Amino acid sequence: MQLDHSFTVPAGLDDAWKLFQELDRVAPCMPGAVLDTLEGDSFTGRVKVKVGAVQMSYRGEGTVTRDGSARSMLLDLSGSETRGAGTASATVTATLTAAPAGTLVRVRTDLDITGRPAQFGRGIMTEVGDRIVQQFATRLEELLQEVGPAASSVSATGTTESLQGRLAPEPEAIDLGAAALPVLLRKAALPAAAVLFAVVVIRTLRQRSRS
Repeated sequence: MQLDHSFTVPAGLDDAWKLFQELDRVAPCMPGAVLDTLEGDSFTGRVKVKVGAVQMSYRGEGTVTRDGSARSMLLDLSGSETRGAGTASATVTATLTAAPAGTLVRVRTDLDITGRPAQFGRGIMTEVGDRIVQQFATRLEELLQEVGPAASSVSATGTTESLQGRLAPEPEAIDLGAAALPVLLRKAALPAAAVLFAVVVIRTLRQRSRS
């Protein structure tokens, strides 16, 4: 399925683009994800999600391709459940453009997923994705306020120094079920209202017929 999202980063286009080059700083802003290794344009990481009482951990890898003139980056991602048969792969294209409030980031995701999360349809996945992206944007804004866009932890060899010799902590699972619940409730509201209206009409007609 194809998903489209957008958000605004409170920074100039050049500063925002510099920030997005540094995956070791940006990746921790994504709910449920941690970055384990980063070597040049290749990386590995983990994602943990929760659907109801069931938790699933994914381990995967990816590559990033950047186009500085277009201010866009392409991430090719793939992973699989560490304890299960579920798989996930995605091609994510992020494009940055100048906006009055800072920098507008448009994200297009071509997603292929199997296993329990696949039970959500495209409409629900889009709205769940909106919530996740907004959390991501909020954390990016906090990151900009804390350290600014110019700081960098990438060495001359292209290896992220903060990742050398250590394994990132276990990520906190992002609850897809909780994120989807408001969407499901909204979708159920109209049928529920129709049923309630029908019950009221039937009761009214019965009372009139008795009188």
